[in-house]
Amino acid sequence: MKSGSCHCGAVRFTVEGEIEQAMECNCSHCSRKGFLLWFVPRASLSIVSGADKLTTYTFNKHVIQHQFCMVCGCQPFGLGNMPDGTETAAINLRCLEDVAIESIPRVQVNGRDF
Repeated sequence: MKSGSCHCGAVRFTVEGEIEQAMECNCSHCSRKGFLLWFVPRASLSIVSGADKLTTYTFNKHVIQHQFCMVCGCQPFGLGNMPDGTETAAINLRCLEDVAIESIPRVQVNGRDF
């Protein structure tokens, strides 16, 4: 199990699973924020504290609920559905504790064309 938080710590979460790769998307949102994303089944993500401090941002097709902390503005994860309808969470690897992101293989995704 991995633990993470927003910058100020108001939102804390845990996530189950093994990180095999990070998605590095070039869409206007991800590239501006420098996200490295790890996709997991939604049930693998647990909000430990601060759910009441989360607010949602959507753009483009409004299918991903980008969750961010109302206090510090940090976005630790987003929620959405895979094309087959499976609920998923996109974890911002930069918000996880004790994870060496430099050693995780990165997959480039052309999100500009989504």
